[in-house]
Amino acid sequence: MYTVDELRAIIKEELDKKEYIQEPYSLFEPILYILEDGGKRLRPLLTLMAYNLYREDIEKVLKSAIGIEIFHNYTLLHDDVMDDAELRRGRPTVHKKWNRNVAILSGDAAAITAYQCIEHCEDKYLRRAIDFFNQVAMDVCRGQQYDMLFETRNDVSEEEYIKMIYLKTSVLLAGSLRHGALLADAPEHEYNALYEFGGYLGLAFQLQDDYLDVYGDVAEFGKNIGGDIVANKKTYMLIKALELADPETKEELWGWIERKEFDHEEKIKAVTRIYDRLGIKEIAFAAIDKYLKMSRDILDKIDVPKERKIDFYETLDAIGNRKK
Repeated sequence: MYTVDELRAIIKEELDKKEYIQEPYSLFEPILYILEDGGKRLRPLLTLMAYNLYREDIEKVLKSAIGIEIFHNYTLLHDDVMDDAELRRGRPTVHKKWNRNVAILSGDAAAITAYQCIEHCEDKYLRRAIDFFNQVAMDVCRGQQYDMLFETRNDVSEEEYIKMIYLKTSVLLAGSLRHGALLADAPEHEYNALYEFGGYLGLAFQLQDDYLDVYGDVAEFGKNIGGDIVANKKTYMLIKALELADPETKEELWGWIERKEFDHEEKIKAVTRIYDRLGIKEIAFAAIDKYLKMSRDILDKIDVPKERKIDFYETLDAIGNRKK
């Protein structure tokens, strides 16, 4: 078995080869730029980890894993254009460093490059691998559309939000796991179980991000606290607060949401106090723990020795400990 650190090093070494760079360089330079930002590289890591549950020859799935990482960054590139985001991982976004046309075209090239990499698998798996990834790619687009629709709605329910983040975030994690297990010749019921595991894992990750934006530590979280509050982003925290608030508290919360001019720190503190009064922190804890337990229950049923699943269990534990 490979360790997580060993797999991360292998992924970095493969990305450093820059094999996706072609002419004209100006088309691929923005892809290189966003990939060099690093990030967690969680999706290719999960692909390799799933493959390594069953087999050791991870070079057979490495190119596909890189393709999934390129696809993920393609979605971020286009997402930044749609949000007109200024920064990504502390650096100017591609459309700010270059322009929107460059970001759109390079994003398209990244998506095509991703598929070219994902196709690097044995012929007996190719049709299923592409069909599965097409499903994931379409679901990500559906999730992004829901997210944009929710920006103009004030009545988004918890159920709708969970569906949106499942499509926008969870399915790519789930698909990464399924892809790795499929190429390792895992039984169908097990690669499907790993997909389900990844879905719940993704929900726990996203809900944790929502929680940390309010209650996290700046140094650990990696970005300023309260950005979602300032932007009136419809997170799990805000949706639950609007659902549970009494009329007076709801009026106070809407006052901050609708205010056009305000001091950022004052708004963050005021909304956080509302969350505190409503017990939103504890509600978020419970939701995160629920999805972690659902993930763990599925992982327990995967029929490989427990020691081969230890890194997955440690990932679940890390999520649970980070919020506390």
